[in-house]
Amino acid sequence: MSVAICVQELTKQYKDVTAVNNISFNVEQGHCFGLLGPNGAGKTTTIEIMEGIISPTSGQVIYKGKEYQGKKVDESISQQIGIQFQHTALQDFLTVKETLNLFSSFYQHTLAQEQIIELCDLNDFLNRDNRLLSGGQRQRLLLALALINDPEIIFLDEPTTGLDPHARRNFWQLIKNIKAQNKTIILTTHYMDEAEQLCDDIVIMDQGKIIEAGTPHQLLNKHFSEVFIYLPAEQVPSILVEQNQWQKIAGRVEITTSNVEQTLTLLMNSKVSLAGLHVKSANLDDLFLHLTGHSLRE
Repeated sequence: MSVAICVQELTKQYKDVTAVNNISFNVEQGHCFGLLGPNGAGKTTTIEIMEGIISPTSGQVIYKGKEYQGKKVDESISQQIGIQFQHTALQDFLTVKETLNLFSSFYQHTLAQEQIIELCDLNDFLNRDNRLLSGGQRQRLLLALALINDPEIIFLDEPTTGLDPHARRNFWQLIKNIKAQNKTIILTTHYMDEAEQLCDDIVIMDQGKIIEAGTPHQLLNKHFSEVFIYLPAEQVPSILVEQNQWQKIAGRVEITTSNVEQTLTLLMNSKVSLAGLHVKSANLDDLFLHLTGHSLRE
């Protein structure tokens, strides 16, 4: 697998604030690469440096072996990058189709408009004014604009923030369809279920630093050998909870175990009803809490 982007010792300093603190990573061609972390972790600053929108204080970005820094992005590179910004203003009084035509005029090479419309599922609202789009429709149009120049690399900066669960899952499928065309995707998000669904590789950032990197599966296996078992608190005798140092949380007993079968045997031998039992493996939210001591959603 070839490297699409190499980030080396990147730092961005704003007076007394270090937004990005000496980070390095590689993005493989054809992968979906996730930059994860809470608001203020440095994700957007990192991605804006990679896009050539702002300059780093130090460090470099190498795109397919060619170095560029900050706004000194070679035109041949910029023509091969697609960006969906976290906040984008669309022109009022234009329809979706007119907006596609406008953005097509900005590039030397574009995808066939019919292909973009199908890929991003725009058919149902092509003639609708931009002001009348729902949140999910707006995000699909913004994704289409990021793809209009047939880029090799697509940057998506928290693209599903504010969408309802149904719209988010529809958007995930669009991203999977794009990735299937061997496109490289750089995704920033603070939704960990999104990262688990979409990303081949991730880095987790906090306070401008990378605190862990790898595939989601590798990182979860590295940090967790236990699973969580939950039962309604009224079904588990207090003496059993105390003897095993289990925890009562919000009306449930939480049991952390590395041997589910053994724990279930203990519960059944103790005549504990298993009605309402829930077994949960650690996820990326748990990993972040484990690594930083605070929740991603704070």
